[in-house]
Amino acid sequence: MPTGRLSGNITQDWEPVVLRRTKPKAADLKSAKAVNQALRSGAAVETVRKSAAGTNRHSAAPAAPARKLDETTEPAAVERVAAEVRAAIQRARVAKGWSQAELAKRISERAQVVQEYESGRAAPAQAVLAKMERVLEVKLRGKGVGAPLAAGGGGK
Repeated sequence: MPTGRLSGNITQDWEPVVLRRTKPKAADLKSAKAVNQALRSGAAVETVRKSAAGTNRHSAAPAAPARKLDETTEPAAVERVAAEVRAAIQRARVAKGWSQAELAKRISERAQVVQEYESGRAAPAQAVLAKMERVLEVKLRGKGVGAPLAAGGGGK
């Protein structure tokens, strides 16, 4: 009998060891390579086209918001910038020789905001109108729209 490291009771484990592959992930099963391999091997392949895939639309619109809209007492139309305010903004901007982008930069807003105010698509925000009044030095709110602001009310 050998002596040294192997001395003592040595037993063998005859229990079978099963090695398994990891299950493929769903993304791997949907790849073009996996689908082609399944078709070649004769496996069943099912393809489903989703109607609103990749969009932000939902298939069934919830009924609660529609009911909420019906129950509200507020007017449905959103207030837009009045025609005289639009014209006053445009006249004052052109008189100063500024583009819409230049006016937007001076009031720290996007150029699209000024464009929407001048075209009448924007819902008027008092803060934006106040900034425009200060920079353009023209009254845009209340009575006397388009009149120059009183001395001391102007900015740069």
